[in-house]
Amino acid sequence: MSDVKRLLEGAKFRAKGNGLDDMEVGQVFKHHWGRTVLESDCVQFSTMTLNFNPLYFNKEYAKAHGHSTIVVNPMMVFLTVFGLSVEDLSESGGAFLGVENLNFLKAVYPDDTLTARSEVIDLRDSDSRPGMGIATWHTEGFNQRNEKVIDFDRTNLIAKKLNRK
Repeated sequence: MSDVKRLLEGAKFRAKGNGLDDMEVGQVFKHHWGRTVLESDCVQFSTMTLNFNPLYFNKEYAKAHGHSTIVVNPMMVFLTVFGLSVEDLSESGGAFLGVENLNFLKAVYPDDTLTARSEVIDLRDSDSRPGMGIATWHTEGFNQRNEKVIDFDRTNLIAKKLNRK
């Protein structure tokens, strides 16, 4: 028997994240860690997404338009804050159903550290998928000065109960 097969035989499934039954409307999740956005992240993200707005990679251009340095691409801010919420809210799997009310409130700059929190704003059973539910959360992202820089509502299909053995 191979070493890998022997290891897998002893492995046990452990559910990740939270299911619909683990949440209640009004519950707030303060998402862990946070993420410091580096200048190299900004330039790479904008280049890889073919977003060539010079605010996102040209310091002199950004300064000429009233900023102290380049601005973090707002879509990178959104995806970073969204990503911070996944472990608590939707890591258990299920279809992403959309984002509404997306607001970019304040510019983010390289070396800012983003943190996030989410509040459960709606929970309901899925009519078409037994064992699943639909959750909607209001997520807010903050910089290291605790200034809100972004907020949005997002909705996911998630399992009702997770198999936690």
